[in-house]
Amino acid sequence: MAQDDDGTAERWALFRHAVIGRLLISPPPRGHLQKALRELAAESFEHPVTGEPMRIGFSTVESWYYLACKSRDPVGALRRKVRHDAGQQRSVSEALQELLRVRHAQHPTWSYDLHYRNVQVLVEQHPELGPLPSYATVRRAMKRMGLYRQRRRTDHKAASSPREVRSFEKEHAHALWHLDFHHGRRNVVMPDGTLVVPKLLAVLDDHSRLCCHAQWYFEETAEQLIHALIQAFLKRGLPRSIQMDRGSAMIAEETKKGLDRLSIKLFPTEPESPHQNGKQETFFAPVEGQLIAMLEGVQTLELDLLNRATIAWVERDYHRRVHREIGTTPLGRLQEAKSVGRPAPSVQELRDAFRIRRKRKQRRGDGTITIEGVRFQIPSVYRHIERVTVRYARFDLARTSMVDPRSGTELCRLRPVDKRQNADGHRAAVEPMTDEPPPASGIAPLLERLMADYERAGHPPAYLPERFGSDDDPDPAP
Repeated sequence: MAQDDDGTAERWALFRHAVIGRLLISPPPRGHLQKALRELAAESFEHPVTGEPMRIGFSTVESWYYLACKSRDPVGALRRKVRHDAGQQRSVSEALQELLRVRHAQHPTWSYDLHYRNVQVLVEQHPELGPLPSYATVRRAMKRMGLYRQRRRTDHKAASSPREVRSFEKEHAHALWHLDFHHGRRNVVMPDGTLVVPKLLAVLDDHSRLCCHAQWYFEETAEQLIHALIQAFLKRGLPRSIQMDRGSAMIAEETKKGLDRLSIKLFPTEPESPHQNGKQETFFAPVEGQLIAMLEGVQTLELDLLNRATIAWVERDYHRRVHREIGTTPLGRLQEAKSVGRPAPSVQELRDAFRIRRKRKQRRGDGTITIEGVRFQIPSVYRHIERVTVRYARFDLARTSMVDPRSGTELCRLRPVDKRQNADGHRAAVEPMTDEPPPASGIAPLLERLMADYERAGHPPAYLPERFGSDDDPDPAP
């Protein structure tokens, strides 16, 4: 699997959102907020970078909570700001570089912090090594030299113990959504005349049992999941969390990155624990027993008819019928409940969120990059960037963008190379990246210094010049 290219700033933002996520999903009653924040400050969390246990101060947790509450994009609000001196590198002396190489060869599993603190002691003992730069400078220098931390290998895994089964229900509407695919028991006819088993993707609200969206598809992939999920967001807004199983469409990187960028916490069900998503199975029972049963008279069932019938049944029957578990209708309970949902952004922002982030090397010859076997043209203004950062969905390369690797801001849209259009021979003039320097004149500074040093040393000339027409030589023959 390809490695995630998201930076440390985004990991920290997701970590902060995960810490206060429970307060956004289930806000504490009036007067109990301070108690809930103190409980969070007393807990131990896993460091998002090193993985070591850590605690967070009360004031820090409190500031994260208020930042997330005031913003429509909690993860974006909790993201670290880009430093004004980002990209500037300080030099490390050769002696320190050699010392770092030796220490890393001896202890390849040490963290950068542990290496730095040990080198700090050595510098104090041996002043000839020179001043020690900051930790960030030393860490960047080690990465430039290829001195990466190696993980300790373990051949055992902690055995998971069985968990007890308990029913649960969120206190607020849109605090938790359930999502799952269901394979229908009635075949539908494809446009080419073949019969296939349709797959129903349904999204339910945990508190009200409201069906946020339901749609049948021919396939069960991340593209269909995201297509239905965006419609659910546009209808009902953004929830605080989503629970679904570990199917291939659910664990696709596009799905997980989209939920992260929309500040939606993902709760995957445990392996071999279908009961955790039992509310979905309860919903699928009347779908087969009532909806599909009412379509028995249709001899040739097509996907369009099945979807139109499903939406009509959900909105006009399921939402308005008393649910046995909650004792009221899903629509009525949603109207009476307190909601923790958020307004949904535009369709374009939702589609752009469900994309992965990768780095690609730009070809200097024609300014192109290759993504999933397709060549894309990079604008000439960015021709100086050796490795560009892009975002795209593997099932929708038409929405490929070039982004700033530090802030994540979109710089431009990328389009595939059009060789037919490029064949017209017209080429735009390329503006120079810097001002044209003046032409070189005189002797180079280094050579001029070398010549001066040689003359000051008093050495005899290295050669005897050949003289023509001097007074000591006889007159040349006529």
